[in-house]
Amino acid sequence: MSGTANITARRLFDGETMHENATLVIDDGLVADIVPANQAKAPTAGSRFDTGLVVPGFVDLQVNGGGGYLLNDDPSVDTVRAICAAHIRLGTTSILPTLITDGPDKVRAAIDAAIAAHRAGVPGFLGLHLEGPHLSITRKGAHYAALMREMSPDDMKLLIEAAAQLPHLMVTLAPEVVSTAQISELANAGVVVSLGHSDCSAARALEAAEAGASCVTHLFNAMSPLSHREPGLVGATLESGTLSAGLIADGYHVDPIAIRIALASKRGPGHLFLVSDAMSVTGSELTSFTLASQKIFRRDGRLTQEDGTLAGADLDMRTAVSFMVETVGLGIDEALRMATSYPAACMRGSSKAGNLKPGSPADFLHLSEMLDLQGVWLRGIAVQDTAARKSHHAL
Repeated sequence: MSGTANITARRLFDGETMHENATLVIDDGLVADIVPANQAKAPTAGSRFDTGLVVPGFVDLQVNGGGGYLLNDDPSVDTVRAICAAHIRLGTTSILPTLITDGPDKVRAAIDAAIAAHRAGVPGFLGLHLEGPHLSITRKGAHYAALMREMSPDDMKLLIEAAAQLPHLMVTLAPEVVSTAQISELANAGVVVSLGHSDCSAARALEAAEAGASCVTHLFNAMSPLSHREPGLVGATLESGTLSAGLIADGYHVDPIAIRIALASKRGPGHLFLVSDAMSVTGSELTSFTLASQKIFRRDGRLTQEDGTLAGADLDMRTAVSFMVETVGLGIDEALRMATSYPAACMRGSSKAGNLKPGSPADFLHLSEMLDLQGVWLRGIAVQDTAARKSHHAL
């Protein structure tokens, strides 16, 4: 957006704090300031929201697909662009398109597509998440076991080179499959190392965290559970202050009781944050799709293989936030942090997504009092404003 604009809201959440009767000042597509509404200077353009709340665009670090597209099917810049666009319409303005376990050629193609998307400035593109193939077959979930493998020197070289050319690169790996030295080398090269699809002990997970792993992929799912004699990866995640963890809050992947226990138990400064684990059906009318030659069915809010194994999620971030508030009972401020500033912080603090602080892109949403999506703005420009026009008036 060229020039200055003001967005005034009865409630405005900046990624950390809720402001009452505040004005978001936007200058050339970036956040310039947040000031009390009665102190805002006259802008060249602006809008006022007397109901609902204005919040940062959501940040999702695990997005396999959306809008009918799956990254594994065609790892190209066009696919990345289509997936980002589908999630922007749903309120997620920054994503990590995610490639699940696949062959070396697909991994390289996904990296090339991500680099091209970054250079082209694809809206919504935050970086790349490679979920596999260096995972435990014991905890494979819906991943294709035949393509899982140990990490070779060539794999290491490819990942380190990719990290140097991407704004953010996250790699999910099993610490019993990848050595401590490899984890350390990846982390030192700027890769966000996330532990997942693992049957490791708590001790091994904590060793990986000490070596530089900083995240855990979809807590509770596809990992060694917490038990009284072996706390597993779940126990290590909750115990370690340096690990943050994604959580699929759809009511199917994790029971609300387990979510409440995890929230109460998590040691900081690491946080639990929300992810969608969305597949191609999100933002589309598709009722099924194919993943690694396996038919995946969309039924009653779940995505499953024929045998009932969960295969990603039929979820978007706004729905996850609503679930945390309405079903789990979490306060709205903390639920919003789990969808904005907490996942952004996992990108080693270098991402300006997930907040409305000075210097950040003016990517924001208007939500109703019931947390329904009313409008989406990128760099201060409305992307989806049909509903929003019914609930605000021009200054």
